Amino acid sequence: MSDLGQTHRALERGTIRSGKFTLSYAVEGEGLPALAIGSAVYYPKTFSEDLRRSLQLIFADHRGFAPSSGDATVSEYALDIILADMDLVRRHLGLERMIVIGHSGHGYMALEYAKRYPQHVSHVVVIGAGPSHSALHMQALERHWQDSVCPERKAILERDLALLPAEIEAAPDRRFIAYCLRMRARSWYDPAFDAAPLWEGVHVNMPAFNHLWGEVFRDIDVRQGLDRLDAPVYLALGRYDYLVAPYETWTPYRDSFRDLTVRVFEKSGHTPQLEESDLFDAELLNWLASRP
Repeated sequence: MSDLGQTHRALERGTIRSGKFTLSYAVEGEGLPALAIGSAVYYPKTFSEDLRRSLQLIFADHRGFAPSSGDATVSEYALDIILADMDLVRRHLGLERMIVIGHSGHGYMALEYAKRYPQHVSHVVVIGAGPSHSALHMQALERHWQDSVCPERKAILERDLALLPAEIEAAPDRRFIAYCLRMRARSWYDPAFDAAPLWEGVHVNMPAFNHLWGEVFRDIDVRQGLDRLDAPVYLALGRYDYLVAPYETWTPYRDSFRDLTVRVFEKSGHTPQLEESDLFDAELLNWLASRP
């Protein structure tokens, strides 16, 4: 696993103004350009130095992680606006075509961006995502957790969640981060892993996550618009990911993709690019090379 506190040399850092929001970005590495949407603070810590020798990774905030000059309405966190901001980053950097990468719920952003702007996307990489956050898929997740998880992992989760209410009461503006840290038994191959360094310096706008994760990704149907998508899609999943629906729930969707590769990483939870970085890098680069 990579060092969580490492700092990578950026070729370029900057901010882009979009409405009330200041979107930060960092360009790191060399090679094919790859936009990793999410937090420009969190996500650079999850991808390896080696991958930066083969890809030019562009880490960019979306509005859920960007400081704003005033209170925003729910409409300002609409998925269409998030996708437009992604294209704003692309145009700001003068990129004609790029790989798009999205981890967890950001995988939906990457996939939907590729449908909306297919002329600008060469490949799509979705990491650690189920087909949706619908009630059906969440029920499948809970069955998977109850049926397959050892008592020791369940006990760690129980102890961690008992601490969560007091942490949220003490720092309500950090409740999303506190929740993510206390869900470590569901998130990581090592259920005792401390992800706190990943979250240092990360700004979170809770209304964005409430709307996108709680409503948009609950109701999303990833099959819609796939007829407009020619770019190949790589779906990287962790065997020990108990935050999203299990990998077999993708089965009814696979035939809707023109070119879908699914890879399950055996010693990973929600974040295989960090948990099995060497293997993840090799598999991803091999896949990219096979689909020039």
